[in-house]
Amino acid sequence: MEDLSLNLASSDGKLVCCMSISERYNVSHRSRLPNAKVENDPSSLSRSRKLRSGASPEVALPLGPFAGLAGYRSAGRRAIGRSAQGLIGVAIRGLDILVSSGLLVVAAPFMVVAAVTASRRVGRVFDATAVLGRNRYDFELLRFAGDSKIRSWPVLLNVLRGEMSLCGPRPVTLPEVRLLPIRAWDRFLSRPGVVSIFWMRRRMGIAYDSELEVDRLQVFDSGFGQTVGLLLRSLPVAAGRRPASTFAPTVDILGIEIRNSTMAETLDWMLARIRRREPTRVAFVNPDCLNIACRDPRYRSALDSADLVLPDGFGLRLAARLLGTELCDNINGTDLFPRLCAALEESGGRLYLLGARPGVAARAAVGMQARFPSLSVAGHHHGYFSADEQADVIGGIKDSKPDALLVAFGAPRQDVWVEEHQASLETPLIIGVGGLFDFYSGRIPRAPMWMRELGLEWCWRMLQEPGRLWRRYVVGNPLFLLRVLRQRLTGDHRR
Repeated sequence: MEDLSLNLASSDGKLVCCMSISERYNVSHRSRLPNAKVENDPSSLSRSRKLRSGASPEVALPLGPFAGLAGYRSAGRRAIGRSAQGLIGVAIRGLDILVSSGLLVVAAPFMVVAAVTASRRVGRVFDATAVLGRNRYDFELLRFAGDSKIRSWPVLLNVLRGEMSLCGPRPVTLPEVRLLPIRAWDRFLSRPGVVSIFWMRRRMGIAYDSELEVDRLQVFDSGFGQTVGLLLRSLPVAAGRRPASTFAPTVDILGIEIRNSTMAETLDWMLARIRRREPTRVAFVNPDCLNIACRDPRYRSALDSADLVLPDGFGLRLAARLLGTELCDNINGTDLFPRLCAALEESGGRLYLLGARPGVAARAAVGMQARFPSLSVAGHHHGYFSADEQADVIGGIKDSKPDALLVAFGAPRQDVWVEEHQASLETPLIIGVGGLFDFYSGRIPRAPMWMRELGLEWCWRMLQEPGRLWRRYVVGNPLFLLRVLRQRLTGDHRR
């Protein structure tokens, strides 16, 4: 029987381990790569350096008559922790059995019809894909053969048999295992799932991090409460339209041309403009911004002349769907900001923060420098300056020579102001960011991730500042959707 050699490489491309997979995909689960060699282990290198230099290795010394008691306590805590984890695993497995069996009973008539149809049309009932599960057990992921609309439903049988869970990282096929770095093997500590956090975030356009990193988060934070919460959140997300396989480069919403790209593509575009020293003006728009643009010609002109207009929030994603298209990502300033800071830190670029209340921009700058120690902040200034002070503020920005200027005056003022003074500022990249500094200064907490995954961050914002924001959301959001529906029915983009 032929063997297929499997090599796993680290992120720098260096071979770190290898294993063999038989032609029948019979991956052994009895050992965790006993012959694997992990190189560059910091702890082992440190210890070997100490021994070569003649330093004495660290030795644990007795702590007196109560040392044994402390050891028993530590062992007891570990035993309690293992017992708790075992109970959580039993509870999750019970939930899997209960939900999957219930769904199978309800879906049985439809699945029987699908099975008979597949057998007649294709000559078989199931298509089976070899994948790896918990502890690297290999099993067959079941789907109905053919093109049935309920083709994926047999995965409930995998859940019932214990090969999968309702929630967990996506099951990986054996060819995909070849491409996994060694750190990704943590995913095999838990059962693969029907629903994953990465799947949900991708459906909502907020999957900015790699699937590998999100899966690791799910594996190590997968309690019973998290599982139930993920299942409940997945229901409305699954009911939405599936992401398109292709995307239009731009989307016209209420007469404003909005760039349709991913977070990574947007960041690369901005950095390229900085490198070429091309004057660039970027604006973010949300439903409130587009409502303002419908009644403010000056603001609309500023958006029309911007080099890049980006969609901010679930409202724009919903509007695009109503107009028959799909947005790649929800590219909001709050998620773009730390990624831009990381890129500027790496390239040596300089950042200037302008806007918000006195002290807020300064605190945001301090916070980002703590997070990115090598980030160069050229300066910061609050947004409450008078007309007489404006020339000094612009001169200070120009003299500091930033590569990126973030302006947080709020819409429409920030975009109109940037359009008027862009030439005087002499900065390659200028972005209007609204209330961004309030989040990163700690003045206003951001919505928890579960609300963002459901597209409910606007609800959180309204609860934070109801007196100021209730009209924007309670009145403005329905008005925005009515305007979008009118655009769809009549083609009127600007009213």
